[in-house]
Amino acid sequence: METEIRQRVKSSPVSGIVLVDEEPKGHPGGEIKHGAATQVLRFMLFITYFMSCCCSIVATQLFGVPLYWLNRDLYYAYMALTKQSFGIFVTTLTQWWAPTPVRVSGDASVAGKIKKTADGRVELEFPGRVVLIGNHQIYSDWLYFWWAAYTNRPQMHGHIYIILKESLSYVPVIGWGMRFYGFVFMSRKMAIDQPRLAYRLQKLKTVHSGPMSGTSGLDPMWLLLFPEGTNLSANTRKKSAAWAQKQGIKDFQHVLLPRSTGTFFCLNELKGTVDYVYDCTVAYGGIPRGEYGQDLYSLRGMYLQGRPPPSVNMYWRRFAVDDIPLDDHEKFDSWLRERWHEKDLFLEHFVEHGSFPTDKATVNGTSNVATADEVVETEVKLGHWYEVFNIFIMLAAFALVANVLARIWNKTLGRE
Repeated sequence: METEIRQRVKSSPVSGIVLVDEEPKGHPGGEIKHGAATQVLRFMLFITYFMSCCCSIVATQLFGVPLYWLNRDLYYAYMALTKQSFGIFVTTLTQWWAPTPVRVSGDASVAGKIKKTADGRVELEFPGRVVLIGNHQIYSDWLYFWWAAYTNRPQMHGHIYIILKESLSYVPVIGWGMRFYGFVFMSRKMAIDQPRLAYRLQKLKTVHSGPMSGTSGLDPMWLLLFPEGTNLSANTRKKSAAWAQKQGIKDFQHVLLPRSTGTFFCLNELKGTVDYVYDCTVAYGGIPRGEYGQDLYSLRGMYLQGRPPPSVNMYWRRFAVDDIPLDDHEKFDSWLRERWHEKDLFLEHFVEHGSFPTDKATVNGTSNVATADEVVETEVKLGHWYEVFNIFIMLAAFALVANVLARIWNKTLGRE
């Protein structure tokens, strides 16, 4: 059994010698389930599936580029289909390599918006245009939000937009695909980022008449923001505490101080086209007090060693945009910090009890029913196994059409 070692120095009876007392401490994800040879095999299978899916999706995007000049509405609808493919891809990636139980709950503001299906899956019933905000725990947080968009009715995994750090845009293949998706890449310098944000948000609030548009002519949109700007770690927690002390404001234990400027700008730009902000507090099971998810749940540990979190916990709340003080930045900053203070209390409850505080009226909207479920316990998985072929169907269709056209051409020239 592989264990993490907590080292404790103690005096030796022999003068001048110091002993290190090794005290085993179990990993919350359990033992490493796969040895070195199996990890190599899993890596080869993982990278093969990863690259084949990513290359297929990007190739499909490239085939659709001419639509941009022919019909913009069709172009955006086409790219939304390729975004659906990526949502299915990240869901299957987790389902097959790092199967993870997920517990979904919320407060009374989302009563009836979280459903449990007969076969144990979760169905969210959030609107087609929302801004999502969440705390940032580990590098793969965005994956669970994308899966949540997949579980929504109507499904929104083709309409999610994420604000990311600029360096990711230069990653070969993946960075190209994210550019086609209309994601926003931030340098963390508002003078540079504000024009980029304004350009993208203008597109997201433009009225269209294409196949995606709703009754108002606005395309579906789930805009995902992480106001903390980075994930929680010992280093970022220390910086957050120092900033809180400098500003003379209350610090937190389980989250970082949120940065309000970008969120304030986004909400003001989208005001009138979005009715609600949906807030999700994310917690990963098994993290001891004072430790950090990024140190325990690495991508290697989750996908290769077989040590995913014992649970991913999502606690949802909803806020009406009209009730948020968007006319004054200082008031908004206080409002956002108060929401993060509440998150800190939720996470303290999670550390103490292993769960979030729940409302029985939330799941399935069964208010006043004593037997109502408080939490939907499910897992990251597809609704139907055959959906995985949607990743490759467009590229296969292009190949089929190209083959038919080649045969017609050859017959025309008398080669067949």
